[in-house]
Amino acid sequence: MLALENSTHTIKPTAESGGSIINQSLFDLTGKTAVITGGNRGLGKEISLGLARAGADIVVVARTIDEAVLDEIRKLGVKAAKVEFDLLNFEQYGELLERCKELTGSIDILINNAGVQKRHDSTDFPKQDWDFVMDVNANAAFFMCQTFGAHMLENGRGKIINLASLLSYQGGLRVPAYAASKGAVIQFTKSLANEWAHRGVNVNAIAPGYMDTEMNTALLADETRNRQILERIPAGRWGKPEDMQGAAIFLASAASDYLHGITIPVDGGWLGR
Repeated sequence: MLALENSTHTIKPTAESGGSIINQSLFDLTGKTAVITGGNRGLGKEISLGLARAGADIVVVARTIDEAVLDEIRKLGVKAAKVEFDLLNFEQYGELLERCKELTGSIDILINNAGVQKRHDSTDFPKQDWDFVMDVNANAAFFMCQTFGAHMLENGRGKIINLASLLSYQGGLRVPAYAASKGAVIQFTKSLANEWAHRGVNVNAIAPGYMDTEMNTALLADETRNRQILERIPAGRWGKPEDMQGAAIFLASAASDYLHGITIPVDGGWLGR
């Protein structure tokens, strides 16, 4: 069994802003444990760090995990642990849940962040790649919700946050599997919320816009597409992974207790244009 490691201090959010007192307890995650798939790189890493700054202990689930990221999380005054796991091993999700429970005792927050992308012309899109994208982005997210959601329902509380996308709303170019998988994420987020809201479990989603991450390297390097995308974003810039932290903390905290089945776009204003 892996042991959670304690660091020596705890960072608390400030209580004052602009001369007025803010009820920071609404956003305080102290004493909560979050399981985050793909939580050691890209958007997932920044979400992990954001929740840690709000006080949550973190369990990162991924095929390979960078120990330096866990150390970075612990420096924020919380506990951190890892479970190396391939999300395509669907039949082992029950074992994954038990491993996480052994580490933490209980799971309060689940963030389904892990995702993949494959680009092909739709006339040539290989079934193997279609199935891979759907398995990681949609099927894994749903069955993680199912497995960890059952644990939360037993406890009568929990927060589940699924990562959707702008392409949950739009079709994109040369990414039909990704668009289909992320459209599915929004729909089953609503469906699970309908079933579980009255039982104390919140299921919501975040839809990132165009983010400066490894997944978008090709777009960032394409001068024409990069310019076209920037012209379409009211904020005038690509999103940064740390831009995800506020929405994630909000949906993981008591501040969102009456939100169920919604998707928050973090897109620099793209959908509002």
